[in-house]
Amino acid sequence: MTAPLDVLVVGAGPTGLALATQLRAYGTRFRIVDRSPDRARESRAPAIQPRTLEQLAGFGVTDDLVDRGSTTVRLHLHLPRRVLRVPLFDVGCDDTPYPFLLFLPQSETEAVLTARLAARGVAVERGTELVSAERDGAHVTCRLRRRDGGRETLRARYVVGCDGAHSTVRAQAGIAFEGYAYPQTFLLADLEVDGLEPGTAHTFMTGSGLLFFFPLGTPATWRMIAMRPPGSGSGDVTPELLQRIADAWTTDRLTLRDPVWMTSFRIHNRGATHYRKGPFFLAGDAAHIHSPAGGQGMNTGIQDALNLGWKLAHVCRGAAPEDLLETYETERAPVGHGVRRLTDRAFTAGTSSHPALRLARTHLAPRFAPLLLRTTAPRARLFRTVSELAVHYRRGALSTTGPRKPGRGPRAGDRLPDVPRGLQQRTAGPGYHLLLTGPWPEIAPPHDLVALHRLGARSPWQGTGHALVRPDGYVGYAAGGTDLTGLHAYLDRWLAHP
Repeated sequence: MTAPLDVLVVGAGPTGLALATQLRAYGTRFRIVDRSPDRARESRAPAIQPRTLEQLAGFGVTDDLVDRGSTTVRLHLHLPRRVLRVPLFDVGCDDTPYPFLLFLPQSETEAVLTARLAARGVAVERGTELVSAERDGAHVTCRLRRRDGGRETLRARYVVGCDGAHSTVRAQAGIAFEGYAYPQTFLLADLEVDGLEPGTAHTFMTGSGLLFFFPLGTPATWRMIAMRPPGSGSGDVTPELLQRIADAWTTDRLTLRDPVWMTSFRIHNRGATHYRKGPFFLAGDAAHIHSPAGGQGMNTGIQDALNLGWKLAHVCRGAAPEDLLETYETERAPVGHGVRRLTDRAFTAGTSSHPALRLARTHLAPRFAPLLLRTTAPRARLFRTVSELAVHYRRGALSTTGPRKPGRGPRAGDRLPDVPRGLQQRTAGPGYHLLLTGPWPEIAPPHDLVALHRLGARSPWQGTGHALVRPDGYVGYAAGGTDLTGLHAYLDRWLAHP
C-alpha cells in the first residue's frame, strides 16, 4: 500500500473538479476518482452564476469559461397576451466583474476544469469506483475498483464525496439523505429552434406550467426544459412530443429540429442530515439536490467545494487547527437549506396545478409582473439572491468584528465586493489577504500566509480600518482603526504559527 493521501476526492463533476483545482493550488496530496469512464458529454447544468465566476477566477479558469459561453443579460417572459423584456442583473450587481448569467454546457465547464488540472499535472482517474471506505484510526481505508477489473486499496486522511445524489461516500459514512420527490416528470433537450430571438433566455408561463429555452451555443443552440403534459404517457422523449408541447404552450410559431440530446427526469428535494461525519465530507449533489429553478445546483456545489478545499489544505499541512473543518458544515449547510427552500417555492409556483396558482400564472402575472419589474429594490434583491452574491457567513465562527466596527462597507462574513474595481483580482489565489484602509504606519505582514495590501482611500470601507480576507474571498475579520490586537487574536485562533 502506498503512503497515505491527505484527501481522496470521489466524483469528478464540476464540484469535485473545483475541489481538486483548489487542493492542487495548495500542493495538497490528493487523488480524484470517478466511476464514469468519461466526463459528461451532455449539457446538463447550463448556467454559471456571477459568484461562481468570481471564486473560480483565482484559479485561472473564468476567462476560458466566459470565452466559451453565452453571457446572457436578457430574459423574455412570455405571458398570456404579452411579452416582457427583462434585463438580467442590471441592478444589484454593480460590485462584481461578472454582471451576467453565463450559459455554458456542463460538459464545457468540466472540460475547462479538467484541462486546468492536467496543466498542473493532475490526472482525473475515470472509470475508477470507490467500493468501500472504512475508518482505520487516523485514516480511512478505501478500496477502489477499475473498469479493467483491477483493484487497489489506499489510505487517506479525509474522503470527500462529490459523487452525486446516489453518493457512495454518503452511504459509507452512514449519513441520511432526507426529502421527497416531486410528482411531475420533466423533459429536457438540446436542439435547434426556429422562431426564437437569439442570445436571450425565454420563459413561457402558462396555466399548465412553465416552458424554458436557454441559449447554449454548443452542442446545440438551445436548451429546452418542459413538464411532461398529463396523458402523454411515460415513453421515450421524441421530437414530435417536444413540438406538440411548443405548439400548445406558446403563441409563437416555433419549429423544433435537429435534437442532439433528449431525456426525461424526475426532480427531488433532498438534503444530507450532515455535511461532515468524522473524516467524511459531502459536497454538491451528494449533500443537496433540488429543483433546477434559478440555476442554483451546480453553482452551490462548486461553492461548497471552494469553501472546503482551503480548509482541508491548511489542516493537512499543519497550518490550521483541526476544528477549522467544523466550520464547513456550519457555513454551508444553511446555504444548502436556503437553496432547497427557495427553489421549492419557485418550482411550486411555476408548476402546481392548484387552481389559485394556475389563476396567478394566467391572469395575475400578466397584470402585476410589469409593475414589479419596474421597481428597482425588489429586482436588486432577487438578482443578488439568484446570482449568489448575497451568500454570507456572518453568524459563523470564522467571522469576527473587532472592538471598533469599520466604516460602512462589507461586514465580517460577507463576500468581498470588487470595489474598487480589480480588488478581487488583487486578493485572489491561495492564502489570506490583509487590507489596510486609510493612512497607516509601516507594518510587516502578521503571518507568512497573509499578504498585505494598502488600499488607502480607495476601499469598500470608509475611514481607517483593516480587514482580513479569507482564501475563498469572504471577509473573516474586520475592524476600524489601526490597533491590530484583535487581528492577532484571530490569527492565533485559526492559523498555526509559522
